[in-house]
Amino acid sequence: MCGIAGELRFDGRDANRTAVERMTERLAARGPDAAGHFSEGPVAVGHRRLKVLDLSSRAAQPMIDDDHDLVVVFNGCVYNFNELRLELEDFGHRFRTTSDTEVVLKAYAEWGERCVERFNGMFAFVVYERRTGRAFAARDRLGIKPLYYTESAVCWRFASTLPALLEAEESMPEVDPIALHHYG
Repeated sequence: MCGIAGELRFDGRDANRTAVERMTERLAARGPDAAGHFSEGPVAVGHRRLKVLDLSSRAAQPMIDDDHDLVVVFNGCVYNFNELRLELEDFGHRFRTTSDTEVVLKAYAEWGERCVERFNGMFAFVVYERRTGRAFAARDRLGIKPLYYTESAVCWRFASTLPALLEAEESMPEVDPIALHHYG
């Protein structure tokens, strides 16, 4: 289990790194082994890591692919990552880790949003395209790995848990009784 969090601004301002750091810290129980952050202009993301596959620091997140100008935060496990890795190597991709996170990153570089059609597993991730400023978020088909988000006219925020997402709020949001009835 890991935890991811972040913010993408639409109003021309820099992302609130401090808020994302609070969100990420709130996820400490999901990833007690390490924490990482990335911020650049309108985007800030954070990750709490539970080391499972590649235990090295090379597999730390947020993971950056300088060749494709991509940044990813990932929670979960792509069970067929070894097969996908071989396929991606045939396309010329080179890997520096043995993690499924890097496979997610290279798969996005190769297939774009359709990469999720190739993933077997449980996952939630966000990829940020540094060249375009676009972000892509996905989670597994059954929602095993959670990905909560909120959006407004000025930003989009996400986190692995609701308490983490609330860490970025300036005031406590109102409870929607209908949504509360369906939550759970």
